[in-house]
Amino acid sequence: MELKKQLRKRQTGSFALLDSLVRNGVKVVFGYPGGAILPIYDELFLWEKEGLIEHILVRHEQGAAHAADAFSRSTGKVGVCFATSGPGATNLVTGIATAEIDSIPMVIITGQVGRQFIGTNAFQEVDIYGITLPIVKHSYIATDVNSLLNIVSEAFYLAKNGRPGPVLIDIPKDVGLEEIEKYKPTYQYQIARHRRSDFCFQLQRRQLKIALNLLKQSSQPLLYVGGGTIIANAREELTEISERFEIPVTTTLMGKGAFQETHTLYLGMLGMHGTAYANFAVSECDLLIAVGARFDDRVTGKLEDFACQAQILQIEIDPKEIGKNKIPHLALLGDIKKVLLHLLRHSEINQSYDKTQTKFWRERILKWKEKYPLLVPKLNKGIVPQQIISYLAGLLPNAYFTTDVGQHQMWAAQFLRCSHRKWLSSAGLGTMGYGLPAAIGAQLAHKNSTVICISGDASFQMNLQELGTIAQYNLPIKIVILNNKWQGMVRQWQQSFYEERYSHSSMKDGMPDFVALANSYGIRGYNVNEMDQLIDLNEILFHDAKPLLINFDVREDENCYPMVAPGKSNSQMLGLNNDVSLSSSIKRPLVS
Repeated sequence: MELKKQLRKRQTGSFALLDSLVRNGVKVVFGYPGGAILPIYDELFLWEKEGLIEHILVRHEQGAAHAADAFSRSTGKVGVCFATSGPGATNLVTGIATAEIDSIPMVIITGQVGRQFIGTNAFQEVDIYGITLPIVKHSYIATDVNSLLNIVSEAFYLAKNGRPGPVLIDIPKDVGLEEIEKYKPTYQYQIARHRRSDFCFQLQRRQLKIALNLLKQSSQPLLYVGGGTIIANAREELTEISERFEIPVTTTLMGKGAFQETHTLYLGMLGMHGTAYANFAVSECDLLIAVGARFDDRVTGKLEDFACQAQILQIEIDPKEIGKNKIPHLALLGDIKKVLLHLLRHSEINQSYDKTQTKFWRERILKWKEKYPLLVPKLNKGIVPQQIISYLAGLLPNAYFTTDVGQHQMWAAQFLRCSHRKWLSSAGLGTMGYGLPAAIGAQLAHKNSTVICISGDASFQMNLQELGTIAQYNLPIKIVILNNKWQGMVRQWQQSFYEERYSHSSMKDGMPDFVALANSYGIRGYNVNEMDQLIDLNEILFHDAKPLLINFDVREDENCYPMVAPGKSNSQMLGLNNDVSLSSSIKRPLVS
């Protein structure tokens, strides 16, 4: 888009930053101002006035990072956040690490003290470049104002291409004020011309032939699908592969939504809290096709027992992930969407695959599904978290769901049926406090959609100040707190593996009144302790364009099952009992 030539009389470093952001398609930025970044915010004031960009003021910089992260997860675009130097920048670190481990493309802009003060321990000076080196894909210190135009466009290119990730740009205060004499914008195509080879991988015909031969020889294949498939927008290709070869599909926590979750070939999530049938399938398959998945420890359990009877075909864009945790028999390196398309085309040329060869495998999996279903416990009085999540899944099948981390996250992963890019959760880092600011990012990205934040009482208190952001912008986010008065997953582990020594996992003392808290921000809140209350209120609760918080008083000692204990194989799950729900267990009284 062509901008007004005289938006500012002086084309400074701050002007170059805003100009570059807009030219790279940025519509929304999340941030919090401060001294070192004030020149950028002063420039931002004019660009917002012109309607060229929108800034969302969060209440804590961590919220800005998580909101930008969720904006990116739900759109596939690069998320952007601002913070000032020192504590402003360090407050972003958890959000940057969350994005890095989940491969989320972000550009993080931090203010820095003036160039003459760098290295002097000046007020609010911190080496955010050095601090974040292990948790970014790339980073810059913009010490030359003339390089800023190139830096910003290159940052966007690097964040999005190859395996995505966060890129940091640290801008000294005086660089933001300095004027650029010969102003010439840099465009993405110019960056791509020089950097494209960084992410190009040649797929050999011989490799495709071997991969198809592995499929032809397999009678018990399984597709193990991770977040890389969503990043590559390869849902259609994955579905066609699964249906053409009649291959069941299991997904990781990051992979939710990569495959239609109501499909007969879908097995749900695998791993520590995966479905029994997915875990049995990965233990018994003879060919495991890993698509955009990194063999994380929460997925594999005891690594040497993971898919130990299978040949492994790994499809991955990042060379560093090939054989990192599990050595594959064959690896196809490249963009996942393109690799799957190549496989489909080559299978059309060589149409000798017999679908019936997986018939007995699929029948066997169906028997596991019938024997070990995910069921919702039924109570005469009170409610359990699974009831609430199952109800929301049926009521709002097209909603965007964000979660925090813990038991509620695992129940949500088990019972929600999410579409492509509508499941937003911190998987690799497991960041408590992610859910609420993530909901803000998702709502700003999809202003006319329903966004539900599922949280626990402990997680919610990590970033509850973002209720202020929701109130300021009147965002119609629906916040669901599953309140068991504990750090639920910590309590479950203490019960199961630490002889019921509940050391500092109770949250009862000092817990706020969440409804009163919401009301203090001008947000409606309700307490619910019976399902009938929710059913009676659902028209009011979920079908208007206002923010809402519902505090569910759920059973305190409910555990999340099935569960693979640490050091055990996926086929050795706790909580499997055909006579009761997989999500139930023998309970003993809790001692606060």
